[in-house]
Amino acid sequence: MLSLFRLVSFIEGISFLVILSVTAGLVSRDYVSVLGMTHGILFILYAVLLVTVATVKRWSIWLTLGLFLASLIPFLFLAVEYYLKQKATSFNELKNI
Repeated sequence: MLSLFRLVSFIEGISFLVILSVTAGLVSRDYVSVLGMTHGILFILYAVLLVTVATVKRWSIWLTLGLFLASLIPFLFLAVEYYLKQKATSFNELKNI
């Protein structure tokens, strides 16, 4: 479940940057509706998976809120990915003991 959340988190972050690139003029405005719908679906999926994983892993409300707020700030998805990778690695190491 954590690996799926990591994947969706990364893709959602990239889609956010693509949406912002429309504003910067790097991507044509002709694609706004498609990009917007795609990003919206990914954002909702991110939020649902965040709540699901947080419940299963028993994350604190502060961690969950921090990960949600990170989805609203460009490029912060990279820090989230790094954090979740560390969490997954430490979990796997503990499982192998």
